[in-house]
Amino acid sequence: MHSTPPRTEEAPAAVLQIAQLGVIFATAQGDVPAVQDVSLRVERGECLGVVGESGAGKTQLFLATLGLLPATARVSGSATLGREPLIGRPQKELDRFRGARIGLIFQDPMTSLTPHLRVGEQIAEPIVRHCGASWSQARRKALALLDRVHVPDAACRLRQYPHELSGGMRQRVMIAIALACDPQLLIADEPTTALDVTVQARILALFAELKREAGMAMVLITHDFGAVAGVADRVAVMQSGRIVELDTAAAVLTSPRHEYTRALLERTLTLDSGAGPRSPAAAETAAGSQIALAVTSLSVKYPGRRSWRGGGALHALHDVSLELRAGEALGVVGESGSGKSTLARAALQLIRPSGGRVSWMGRPLSGLSSRELKRLRRDMQMVFQDPLASLDPRMTVGAIVAEPLQVHEPQLDAGARERQVIRMLTRVGLAPQMAGRYPHELSGGQCQRIGIARAMILGPRLLVCDEPVSALDASVQAQILDLLASLKSEHGMSILLVSHNLAVVRRICDRVLVLYRGRMMELADSRTLFSAPVHPYTRELLEAVPVIDPRVQPRRLALARLGESRDARGEHPPSAGCAFRGRCPHAIEPCAAREPAWEVAPGGSRVACHRFRELADGILGPL
Repeated sequence: MHSTPPRTEEAPAAVLQIAQLGVIFATAQGDVPAVQDVSLRVERGECLGVVGESGAGKTQLFLATLGLLPATARVSGSATLGREPLIGRPQKELDRFRGARIGLIFQDPMTSLTPHLRVGEQIAEPIVRHCGASWSQARRKALALLDRVHVPDAACRLRQYPHELSGGMRQRVMIAIALACDPQLLIADEPTTALDVTVQARILALFAELKREAGMAMVLITHDFGAVAGVADRVAVMQSGRIVELDTAAAVLTSPRHEYTRALLERTLTLDSGAGPRSPAAAETAAGSQIALAVTSLSVKYPGRRSWRGGGALHALHDVSLELRAGEALGVVGESGSGKSTLARAALQLIRPSGGRVSWMGRPLSGLSSRELKRLRRDMQMVFQDPLASLDPRMTVGAIVAEPLQVHEPQLDAGARERQVIRMLTRVGLAPQMAGRYPHELSGGQCQRIGIARAMILGPRLLVCDEPVSALDASVQAQILDLLASLKSEHGMSILLVSHNLAVVRRICDRVLVLYRGRMMELADSRTLFSAPVHPYTRELLEAVPVIDPRVQPRRLALARLGESRDARGEHPPSAGCAFRGRCPHAIEPCAAREPAWEVAPGGSRVACHRFRELADGILGPL
């Protein structure tokens, strides 16, 4: 009688397993290694955070895994989803994985979304293609997905095109598309870079919920250690294409072993490390200087469309006024869709306001011809939010940065232009050899630095920055902010800085304007606003700023999910009353009856709130 050997069950495979993966790009200058001998695995219900500076190979590693690199790339090693190999598969077969079993969130939403398709169609398409749903079923799920990723006025947004949305909203659309088919694995490349702190917290809380309740495996590629602290179970630190440290999130963030990891953490800008822009004496000097930019009662409406083609007009800005003096930096903060980018573009007349006026050095801009405005562009430059979308893909980096010189300083010869280009590339932390490369060959952070170099090469008197360092890692962020601060102090340059990163605003700005749904909530000196905010919305923004502590940040994200019930989903803006009342825990009957006046608060701040005196006195307690 023979006994049957006991059956041994095969251990379940990791959701994603990468072994000895390498990537080499063939260029005119020779082979360039981007990823070198990387091995890692991601289990079901686990989030792996991948951090490192721009150009460390983070994105290239996972693009190689999914077969999304250009033909100039040579990939070696192996990668499997479960037990199915990915490397070397034909594109048709990989299409069965991408979008269905693997959700992708790309770093630059504007270049990843199809510009001629409405948002609703782009979210519905993978549901129809991979899940076999009808278009009507897919559109209903698309609406639910936009609600899930906290897009306000979701039904209206479904009918809009990508260019009609803010950068943060486009990023949330990308997240909705990635989640459309409930994938096994979610690969998110800088998913919260373009998001404000409150929405960032809610998106990260959603990731944590998907990981915990749906068992979804995740890869979070980011330079934001606050995001890693809240969601990641393990962290891989990459430098020059290699993994230099791989451990639990708690170990990496609290007691890193590698000197590179320690340097990254030390250079990370936090709200507590904001240096404060100026001394009181410097502030007093600026207060007496000339008003460079004056915005008075500015309003902007975007026309809507009917049925699947849209609704009524969207009020992006309502009665916004500000003054920016020579040598002053004014920060504009608020959630995605609050009108920050619209204000920046309207100030430079890149879009025409529907009401109000803008003046530069006392000269109204509204009546100027396009030729006259072009002449003023030498003094008024802008750094755009989407780096790749603002760079001509047919031009080399050198030609892009030199273009303003060709337009405004035609007397310069080619040699002089080239010297200035190299000097400016060096100042923004790029090697001179970058001048011969094209935008698609560079990382998102490198493209952002090119946009900054192009804007600053003329030495403008006004620099309007729309999220200028959102795509940059910590060390380059600090370098760019120091450069902006030196230009401001040395040349009296004025800066209008639009940002959702409150630590960046605190580091460089003298005053801060807080917007919500196109309306002014608070305007204050930077030190006053960060130490004693008056408006409930300002307090909410500050409380949502992430902390780099894996013991604390998950609890803060859980509170962010609880706070969603206060989120407004009504008109934009409301027909009467305070625009923030739908989310404010202190709202009372007068908040719905009439719009609050723009008043002076204790400490010199200006605020639009019916109850700011009670809040300032601490009568109502914390939020």
